[in-house]
Amino acid sequence: MSLEEKLAAIREAGAKRMPEEVRAVMGAATKELAESGILDTCIQAGDTLPAFSLPNSRGETVNSADLLAKGPVVLTVYRGEW
Repeated sequence: MSLEEKLAAIREAGAKRMPEEVRAVMGAATKELAESGILDTCIQAGDTLPAFSLPNSRGETVNSADLLAKGPVVLTVYRGEW
């Protein structure tokens, strides 16, 4: 199964657990954001980020320069629970 197929399955399963009125509001908000042009100013896959320091999963500060000294870096952002 490809990544796109897995993501589609996750979206479908989530949609089944969500009431239609909630899906409609979220869909409208997503469409509004996309049409606002905000996505044109967002960081895209492959973009070079400025240097940063962030806490890791253990609360320790991690510096991008230290990570890059070891090789390429992949940054993942977890939005948490709402």
